[in-house]
Amino acid sequence: MSSGSTNEYEVHEWESLKGPFNASYGKVMMWYFLISDTFVFGAFLVAYAAARTSNAESWPMASEVFSTVPGLSGNHYPLVFVSFMTFVLIISSVTMVRAVQEGFMGNRNGVIKYLIPTIAMGLLFLGCQYLEWSHLIHEGMTMWYTPFSALGHGHEGPQQFGMFFFTITGFHGMHVITGVLLNIWLLVETAKGRFDKLGNYSMVEKIGLFWHFVDLVWVYVFLGYYLL
Repeated sequence: MSSGSTNEYEVHEWESLKGPFNASYGKVMMWYFLISDTFVFGAFLVAYAAARTSNAESWPMASEVFSTVPGLSGNHYPLVFVSFMTFVLIISSVTMVRAVQEGFMGNRNGVIKYLIPTIAMGLLFLGCQYLEWSHLIHEGMTMWYTPFSALGHGHEGPQQFGMFFFTITGFHGMHVITGVLLNIWLLVETAKGRFDKLGNYSMVEKIGLFWHFVDLVWVYVFLGYYLL
C-alpha cells in the first residue's frame, strides 16, 4: 500500500464513528481534554488539602459556614442548601444519559425531551451558586478575608479558606456555564434537524461526556470542601 493511500486510510478511520480506539476523532479529543482538565481540578484540591492541613486549628467548620438556606433566616440547616445543589446536578446527569440514549436511537424528540430538563437544572444550579456566593459575601467573606474560624466568633479564619472557596467553586461554575451553553446549542441544532441530516447523534454523546465530567468534579468538590 502506498504512503498516500495509507494516509487516506488513517483519515478515513478517524473520521468514521468507529476509529482506532473504537471511537470518533472528536470523542477521543474530548477525552484528552477532560483528562487534562482533571489535572487542573486535582491541583486545586491538592493545594486546598495542603492549606487546610497547615491551618487545621483555625480552619472553619463547613457545617457552620454553610449552615443557612438563602432566603430563610433564624434557622440552622447545615449543608442542606449545598446538598440540594448536588442533588440537582446528579439528576441533570441522569437526564443527560437519557438524552444520549435517545440520540443512539436517532430519536430527535427524545433528545429534545431530555435536554430541556438538563439545561433547566444546570441553570438552577448556577442560580443556587449565585445565592450562596451572595450570602457569604454579605457575611463578609472575600478572597482575602474569612470571618469564620474554628476558634469561635470574633476570630479571623485563614485567608486561604475564602481564596480556595471562590477559586474552586468559581472555576467549576465556569464549566457549568460552558456546559449549559453547549447543551442549549445542542438543543437548537437538534430541533433544526441537523443531526438527522448528518445521520448520527454522536455530538450528543460528546457533550454528554463533558456534562458528566462537570457533575463528577462537583462530587469531589462537595466531598473535599463541604463534607470533610
